[in-house]
Amino acid sequence: MKKTSYRIGQIVPSSNTTMETEIPAMLMARQAVRPERFTFHSSRMRMKTVKKEELAAMDAESDRCAVELSDARVDVLGYACLVAIMSMGKGYHCVSEKRLKERTADNGGLAPVVTSAGALVDALKVMGAKKIALVAPYMKPLTELVVDYIADQGFEVIDYRALEIADNLEVGLHDPARLPDIVAGMNYQDADVIVLSACVQMPSLPAVPKVEAMTGKPVVTAAIATTYAMLNKLELEPFVPGAGALLSGAY
Repeated sequence: MKKTSYRIGQIVPSSNTTMETEIPAMLMARQAVRPERFTFHSSRMRMKTVKKEELAAMDAESDRCAVELSDARVDVLGYACLVAIMSMGKGYHCVSEKRLKERTADNGGLAPVVTSAGALVDALKVMGAKKIALVAPYMKPLTELVVDYIADQGFEVIDYRALEIADNLEVGLHDPARLPDIVAGMNYQDADVIVLSACVQMPSLPAVPKVEAMTGKPVVTAAIATTYAMLNKLELEPFVPGAGALLSGAY
């Protein structure tokens, strides 16, 4: 009999308030049109301010989180903090995903691991993007690290906006209704894809359909990419109504 119940594990920065709302919102919307059911289980890594030193200290806690979640025998693990991975060096998402999966195996609860950083890179490949425009909440030096990381993966970032919000709680309070106007002031016309939020803490889901309609471009976010990657790891159709082009069934 085909499995229909799945446990979603989330490795979350302690100050993140959005990953546990947007990813469940997407999977709950999917439940309205597909038979699978999901429950959500989190483990937290300490982080309050989005700066390089604090991100590195936080990432060191991710092994513990993977072990804790594998105690619950989750079916997939999602690591929330995109900038933490990207600030650790180019290609680090591959290192992190492999190591954390090994931790689950060592604990007798083998589960695939996706990082929001790796998920975003993979999503851009799936969408056939060559050129992108990107919005991030980070301070400019960290945003430049993200841009360089994505460029190293083979994409041209033709324009970006760094909103320069250092406090991670404040990132979670950023009004997604402001995002369409931010994008409207950017050079997105030659972009293949718009990355509306390169951060799973900056709320963006309600703005995705608006920005797609306004620009005529496919729009993706770190949370949407993470949801797509999780569904793929679970070998489920990556479809969520109202969650942008990537989850529309077009890919």
